[in-house]
Amino acid sequence: MGDPAGSAGEPPDTRLQASGPRQESAAERDDRNLAELLQELRVVSIGVQVLFGFLLGLPFTVKFERLSDQQRDLYLTSVVLSAVAVTLLLGPVAYHRVVFRRGLKGGLVRFADVTAIAGLAAVGAAILAAVALVIDYVAGTLPATLITALIAVMLVTLWFAIPVTRRRVRHH
Repeated sequence: MGDPAGSAGEPPDTRLQASGPRQESAAERDDRNLAELLQELRVVSIGVQVLFGFLLGLPFTVKFERLSDQQRDLYLTSVVLSAVAVTLLLGPVAYHRVVFRRGLKGGLVRFADVTAIAGLAAVGAAILAAVALVIDYVAGTLPATLITALIAVMLVTLWFAIPVTRRRVRHH
């Protein structure tokens, strides 16, 4: 006989309105989405933590004294944006620990989605500020402006414009 729940050995009443192309319950979807989000956060948080660590050590170098006022502003901007990014990207981990086993996974997934996107935006801005600082210090303001603008276009296109466009096309 066929299994009315759609899954071998699972009682019919434990499958809650399985829907979508994956035929998974809301709880299963939340579990999968949370696992995917946490894996993405692991990857990006390593990079932003490396950037943040590098920036935190920079003032203790001899050449830091040679920065212009504009370069110091870029430095401070990059440090603050990196701190914001780390905070946003680690937020879902803290949230998860606080609500663990409380039946709040759906809210956690929604929270993590918002903070991950905001965290990526902060990472992108921190990267741009750091690139502008380094290139300005090494090659001058004009090359820093041009290269940072080029990287900004790449970043916005690859991280946001293409995915948003693709999402809109898929929903129509």
